[in-house]
Amino acid sequence: MPRLVDHTARRREIIHVTWRLVARHGLDSVTMRDIAAEAGYANGALNRYFAGKDELLQASFEYVFAQTNDRVAAAIGDRRGLDALRAFCLEVLPLDETRVLEARIVVSFWGRTVADDRFAGVNAVALREWRTQVVGWLQEARRAGDVPPTVDADLAAAHLLAFLMGAQTFVVAEEPLLTPHQQRAALDAHLAQISR
Repeated sequence: MPRLVDHTARRREIIHVTWRLVARHGLDSVTMRDIAAEAGYANGALNRYFAGKDELLQASFEYVFAQTNDRVAAAIGDRRGLDALRAFCLEVLPLDETRVLEARIVVSFWGRTVADDRFAGVNAVALREWRTQVVGWLQEARRAGDVPPTVDADLAAAHLLAFLMGAQTFVVAEEPLLTPHQQRAALDAHLAQISR
């Protein structure tokens, strides 16, 4: 009897190997052959699961986004307003090894969005989802009196997401420009500015 193969589990395993390789070596340095070897597959065996490197990178980005969202949901629990917003930011900021690896995948993915409409579309959907959540938490904070009524929630959300994306980019640099302590301090200063 032929052995049953769990294709979903195999895809997830390949994605996990891919994002670790890309995080360590950079997108352009990693080949499908490297990924196959690291995952324990023969060269060309990945074609059963992914059409090519771009499809695999997209799946890796979606995996990282889903992992971050799972952490955010767990960290937030029943928090609301600014408390929920701060918890969200702490899960996105590259404060530990896992989140630095995730930032490397995300930054590599962003580079592809410039020339590839498909990647740009995937990124736009992800950012819209986060922006909607951030605006929602800011509106909750405004209703609770923690944010002044004059604060434009849409604009504040855009600024906050730009800060988070900038922190990810900084930390991916060869010489990290922001320590975890500095990232937390910058976040607190940013949230303090919003709540004045």
